Amino acid sequence: MQRTFCALSLLMLLCLTGCSTTPNDPALLTYDQSQLPPPDISLSIPGLGPCTDNPDRTLHLNSQQPVTVMVHGCHGSTGRFRALAEVMAFHGQQTACFTYDDRDSLMVSSGQLANSLDTLSAQLDNKEITVVGHSQGALIARKALVTDRPNPVQDKKMNLRLVTISGPFSGIASAEQCGSPTPFMMALTLGLVRPLCKVVSGDKWFEITSASDFIRQPGELLGQVRTHLKIDTDERGTCRRFNDAGTCVESDYVFSLDEQNQKPVDEAAVLKKVEIKAGHVEIVGDYRVVPVKLISLFQQYGILNPTEADRSAAFNRLLVKLYLADVSNTTQAATLDVKR
Repeated sequence: MQRTFCALSLLMLLCLTGCSTTPNDPALLTYDQSQLPPPDISLSIPGLGPCTDNPDRTLHLNSQQPVTVMVHGCHGSTGRFRALAEVMAFHGQQTACFTYDDRDSLMVSSGQLANSLDTLSAQLDNKEITVVGHSQGALIARKALVTDRPNPVQDKKMNLRLVTISGPFSGIASAEQCGSPTPFMMALTLGLVRPLCKVVSGDKWFEITSASDFIRQPGELLGQVRTHLKIDTDERGTCRRFNDAGTCVESDYVFSLDEQNQKPVDEAAVLKKVEIKAGHVEIVGDYRVVPVKLISLFQQYGILNPTEADRSAAFNRLLVKLYLADVSNTTQAATLDVKR
């Protein structure tokens, strides 16, 4: 019994997170912003800062230009999106990243994001804001932009676009025992299923299950949200890491398509839905893979500006530097070509 209980606890720790970590790297403290319009405002906004792990969280923005706000998944950091922020900066687009405690309630985190967006918009002459959320960040991003929530976004002049990537809008399947534990599971764990769930996941433990109102009642998007680009990833058979023999040693499968699909979310009038074959980390990129598929989608749907023909080679070199500089396998670098 004790061995079974310990195994269950370990399984919950592995399954409920569904996340990846990022190595500490001094390079995450900054990125090249030479192609951005010169900033004319400096802002200190709780929860918002540059897409780096720099302790200085002051935002330096051009108030006349649109802003893309990125929301990481659990166990993430602002540095998780540093490379993507530099990709956008290369194309002249400025970004900010939202930071939150991933053990907090998702309602609390989404409320913090809503407040941060209001504060940001108040300082901008150009109120075009795109909010991009990956994984758990997708849940937070969408919930921040619904009407029927405590303290919704107030600024009616905001012109919002929502982009969600690999979001488990139907709840996380591996967390189902937290929402509705079976009598067998309750007996097996001596009634400690839900306390264990809270230890593992924090205050969001119930919200990530299909039994929660957070999932069952996703809410109606604000009128200011003119479009929601929903990118669902078919993660079956994907791999995050291979050994030298070419054998997969770490799967990149985190959420099924069923977990990512939710009827009230998918039937929204402003929704544009895309399904793509990609791993959970692959889609946003890491130290082993360039997010070619995401970049192509972003350019196809106008989230990322087109790459000028005479800058294509420079852009490919940048992608190698950002994502593949420390990778011995140069196959992807040699064949890299973002379709534009």
